[in-house]
Amino acid sequence: MKTLYVLRHAKSSWDNRGLSDFERPLNKRGYRTAPFMGELMLSKNLIPEAIISSPAERAKQTAVLVRQTANIEAEIQFNQGIYESSTHNLLYIVSEFDDKVNSAMIVGHNPGFEGIVETLSGEYQRMPTATLAVIDLDIESWNEVKPSYGRLREILRPKEQIK
Repeated sequence: MKTLYVLRHAKSSWDNRGLSDFERPLNKRGYRTAPFMGELMLSKNLIPEAIISSPAERAKQTAVLVRQTANIEAEIQFNQGIYESSTHNLLYIVSEFDDKVNSAMIVGHNPGFEGIVETLSGEYQRMPTATLAVIDLDIESWNEVKPSYGRLREILRPKEQIK
């Protein structure tokens, strides 16, 4: 059994129109929400053994803030393939994970993230910014990952968590 955490980046800023999409940082809400999600992950003991993030600035900042607040020991690895990736490519990236880890988190973007959650679990889920999907995979090795091999254990949307 493997567990895949799918975390969409927190809200990004559009203030500087001169920046490319890749360079856009988090906005004020994103800087609040990413640590909130890290705290939520820590409180629910949702702690991945590996973190693989898109190198786009907003995803990178989200991964760093979540890692810090959730006290995740794993170093963040960056994979250019996650940026603007299709569901098919995301499945390939996941299939290449090291089998020494039983749980891994990918941090990146829609529409690929909604696609991979649906492909693995058979359930369509909205993935607004900073949403975390936790998918249990009925596999022993990451290279066995295939459509419908997963079960959506939990979906955490920030707005639904704030009481």
